[in-house]
Amino acid sequence: MSEPVRRNSGLVVEDRGRVRLLTLDRPERRNALSSALQADLIEELLGAAEGGTVRAIVLTGNGPAFCAGLDLKEIREADQRGERFRPPMNRPGRSLFEVVTETPLPVIAALHGAAVAGGFELALACDLRVAATGIPLGLPEATIGMGANFGSVVLPKRIPMGIALEMLLTGEYVTSEDAARWGLVNRLVDPDDVLPTAMALAERIAANAPISVRRMKETAVKGLELPLWQALRLDVGPNPYLSDDRREGIAAYLEKRPPEWTGR
Repeated sequence: MSEPVRRNSGLVVEDRGRVRLLTLDRPERRNALSSALQADLIEELLGAAEGGTVRAIVLTGNGPAFCAGLDLKEIREADQRGERFRPPMNRPGRSLFEVVTETPLPVIAALHGAAVAGGFELALACDLRVAATGIPLGLPEATIGMGANFGSVVLPKRIPMGIALEMLLTGEYVTSEDAARWGLVNRLVDPDDVLPTAMALAERIAANAPISVRRMKETAVKGLELPLWQALRLDVGPNPYLSDDRREGIAAYLEKRPPEWTGR
């Protein structure tokens, strides 16, 4: 386990074995996503995927909320300075939500408190979601003149279209119990159990063959919208069938011992 490192943006980075824990630590702003915090998150996600030692990522927050979305105070101050506001997909840097989605490592959102607006979009971008009971989730952007660009695309892919449109068009929140019923939340637990449950899930994933995990995530994400015949012939990332880990995994299973993965 590494010592936690706190970035100036309010991001705390800690490695716990093969799992990297990224904690939003701006509780006084309900972990709002400032430009600096978004940039640091992107850098850490990209670095984790390139490093070779991290096999899963857990994303959580400190304080009462997981994340309240974009930093509206920062946006308003830029408006008052007369700065041009660029839409999410028309900026020099990459979209945080896009980077989370494309990260080859599994990313688990540990939602101990409210995840709304961009905070809900951040949770949507993750692969798995562990949520506390009774927390609000939603996209209120229509009530403040924003667009929920990522949520408008992704939410209808995660839950029934009618429910997604009602959430988008009214801006009203739903509960984590609702989200679990629709299959949007993988685990619904008591607030104190959110992070331990997410970490245990991440550790279980990290114990598996890293090439297999990476291949499965990329194939599932990229093959989702393809016709079956195209999706079956996707060849993304290293091929586990041709790997040393495939030989090791079979040998370990037959010899009744834990496998020693090399990632090759």
